[in-house]
Amino acid sequence: MTLLPYFSSSAKVWDDIAWVYGIEDAGYTGWEIVADGNYRLDNSLNYKQIEEVIASTHLGVSVHAPYGDLNLATLNDPIWHESVRQVCDCIEKASNLTDRVTIHPGYLSPAGKLMPKRAWDLQKEALHRIGTFAEEHSVLACLENMVGIKEFLCRDPGELIGMVDSIPGIGMTFDFGHANTVGKVPEFLKEVEHANHIHIHDNSGKSDEHLALGDGTINWRAVGKAITARYNGVIVIEGRSIPEAKKSLAVFKECFV
Repeated sequence: MTLLPYFSSSAKVWDDIAWVYGIEDAGYTGWEIVADGNYRLDNSLNYKQIEEVIASTHLGVSVHAPYGDLNLATLNDPIWHESVRQVCDCIEKASNLTDRVTIHPGYLSPAGKLMPKRAWDLQKEALHRIGTFAEEHSVLACLENMVGIKEFLCRDPGELIGMVDSIPGIGMTFDFGHANTVGKVPEFLKEVEHANHIHIHDNSGKSDEHLALGDGTINWRAVGKAITARYNGVIVIEGRSIPEAKKSLAVFKECFV
């Protein structure tokens, strides 16, 4: 299997873009753009700077769509439509850079908790619309499993797989850091051949800390062995800094062989 290590950092979305050159210097093959802050793709200046960095490096690219204050499962109709619009707009801009865009599922608002079936149906409808749009732009929109916060949808593999089942244009991002916060790393590993994209980072199992690989409780040798045997493609290492990126890459090279 060929595994391509990319690096991504949601902690740096407000930083000057010069930090991105450190990704290639650290030994990574690609950059996953977190399309928020200074990296929103709907901002022409941001987009121009991103294109310049990509053109001046050998980095491959994937994209993580914006998610702050958006909710694909909200019962508030104007917010639902705006959430779908922003994800689709990101996909359109990203389609010139990549064929993979990770998207977050929605969550149960106070109103949604009173009507969970309605929230689920709205999430499915959002995915149908996003999937159709993604296919038109030759992109696979990959729905990501979420952290251990009970309001979030898609925290276990069965729910994630059920959510995306048979929706054209929609795939799955398996995030093993998120899986660790709900104690389901083994369950996601059992289904890893269904993943279209993978994120890895470490934590203590209690919150989404985005620690360097080896600084939390995840058994990376076991994870690496299982993924290497059943997955082929990009693995995005998420972190907070270039020094942590280097530390994580060393663990990756040792465990994902």
